[in-house]
Amino acid sequence: MREDAENLDIRDVTANWVNAEVLHRQITERIKALADLSHTPLFFGRLDYLHAPGSDLAEGAEGERFYIGRRHVHDADGDPMVIDWRAPVSQPFYRASKKDPMDIGLRRRFGYTGGDLTAYEDEHLSDPAETAATSKLLQQEIERPRVGPMRDIVATIQPEQDEIVRSGLSGSVCVQGGPGTGKTAVGLHRVAYLLYAHRERLARTGTLVIGPNKSFLHYIEQVLPALGELEVKQATVDDLVAHVEVRGSDDAAAAVIKGDARMAEVLRRAVRSHVTIPAEPVVVVRGSRRWRVPAYELEEIVRELLDRDIRYGAAHQALPQRIAHAVLVQMERSGEAPDDRVQDAVARNAAVKAAVKAIWPQVDPAKLVLRLLTDADFLAAHAEGLLDEAEQKEILWAKPVRSVKSAKWSAADAVLIDEATDLVQRTHSLGHVVLDEAQDLSPMQYRAVGRRCTTGSATVLGDLAQGTTPWATRSWEEALGHLGKGDAVVEELTAGFRVPTDVITYASRLLPHIAPGLAPVASVRENPGFFEVRSSTEDAGVLGTVEELLGREGSVGLIAADARIPVLAEALTAAGRTYLGPGEETTAETRLTLVPASLAKGLEYDYVVLDEPRAVVDGEPDGRTGLRRLYVALTRAVSGLIVTHAAPLPAELA
Repeated sequence: MREDAENLDIRDVTANWVNAEVLHRQITERIKALADLSHTPLFFGRLDYLHAPGSDLAEGAEGERFYIGRRHVHDADGDPMVIDWRAPVSQPFYRASKKDPMDIGLRRRFGYTGGDLTAYEDEHLSDPAETAATSKLLQQEIERPRVGPMRDIVATIQPEQDEIVRSGLSGSVCVQGGPGTGKTAVGLHRVAYLLYAHRERLARTGTLVIGPNKSFLHYIEQVLPALGELEVKQATVDDLVAHVEVRGSDDAAAAVIKGDARMAEVLRRAVRSHVTIPAEPVVVVRGSRRWRVPAYELEEIVRELLDRDIRYGAAHQALPQRIAHAVLVQMERSGEAPDDRVQDAVARNAAVKAAVKAIWPQVDPAKLVLRLLTDADFLAAHAEGLLDEAEQKEILWAKPVRSVKSAKWSAADAVLIDEATDLVQRTHSLGHVVLDEAQDLSPMQYRAVGRRCTTGSATVLGDLAQGTTPWATRSWEEALGHLGKGDAVVEELTAGFRVPTDVITYASRLLPHIAPGLAPVASVRENPGFFEVRSSTEDAGVLGTVEELLGREGSVGLIAADARIPVLAEALTAAGRTYLGPGEETTAETRLTLVPASLAKGLEYDYVVLDEPRAVVDGEPDGRTGLRRLYVALTRAVSGLIVTHAAPLPAELA
């Protein structure tokens, strides 16, 4: 198929060089999408239908066989050999069961080792004599060692995951899922499915995956290309709102206030405060005639624009046309017959321009936010009834700033500027947005993401128990309201496919303290893995544990409080042990990653050594956030976890 694309001759099918360039680019992308992936088989399953799909079952139509794979594959004649996992005919591979065989006589799973077919396993779903059993190949695929970046799960998608993956483009979905439930993979595969089912529409409107940090995005970046989807962009929330350079930071109290949804109304008031109700008429001179628009008529125009609550910048552009229209009405009454060119000329008249500048001046969003954060009187005027004096004082900058460029903006300030920018000029909306680790966003960050999908849909992924910011989400209902997707369907995944039973049971001791009422994850893995807590008084004990785990197959993550990272890095270097940073791809030679607890979210390793749980908790501004950070760190292991500590363990783990 790739060779066919490479050998296409487009010289006689393009009318001009523009068409040729566009077609050449499309062919190049097609060739990229058809690239071979080492150790990735083209098919992983087979379905034997009792009757041909779509046929009348009463007529006794013969059955049909389909091979299911990551990509559609056809032969030289164009006949399908492998069916794309997203096609409707593939759906029974994920959802058929003994209770509901979906007209499937046999479902076969193929097992691979390094890309070579090594096993297969059959289920005769329509045979009443055969009892339902857990698939050994499925378990082996789920428990396969994690080396390298995140991979696709098309061979192991479960029925409850498949329902979310195949949900329609028109509706938004929120997935609450504990550690190891596959919510990130579900979100990425939903994007792949939507691109399959609605390719033309999403090609026009665009798709975006938003992750918590660059390390996480690097970890997941190969999943969609492996499924042939190359056009999906990835970004962090900070990337979306990068109107200014972020060089400063806020303390927790100031960041919480700046991230509060009340700031949206403060900004709206501040923007609209630039509008001045006109007290003087506008006199337009054209040739020998003077046309006068009285102040009361100007006031009516301005108040109408204010009542419509359109974007400030759009109203700024509309105002001169409205004034010009008022002049044209007078011209018509006097017997003239002006056209659109006359209206445009009047709108550009110096008197009209001067009036617009006085009534509805342009607003620079960054300068507006700078004034709010440095001018106590300006902030007080627009925060009245919204922020109390203590809250206003908390977000005011102590030192004056000369300009936007010299200001040391924080990440929260950049979000405020993005809100102000949208008040002035509408933000471009995409067709679909996936928001992962959503529980860590502030209300204002939710609004920033929501602006990117006002005319599209969203897939929101997260776990309330893993919220590790002082402004972490309390409930999905509240979060979805800020996102502008209050009608989104909330789905909960509780079956854990990644974290071993003993590990998730230990970590779940923290749930009553960090997310009361949230259902603990139930591990469905047959391999229990291993779990151990070791008391160690020296860093040498931690290094010895790391070396012990490196003797096994798979990746090893050493997770520690951020403040402990330099000490452990120095110890590893002194011992001659090479290591990677979070998100970097492991290799056969280097399988150890040193991970600050603040960057552990979303990552996974076969084996984890968790250093000093008490230090992880103490590294956060408050106890609840610290325990949530610890919960994240405890649940990164796929096969085994060893906790090492010299200081006493947090009481909540007792």
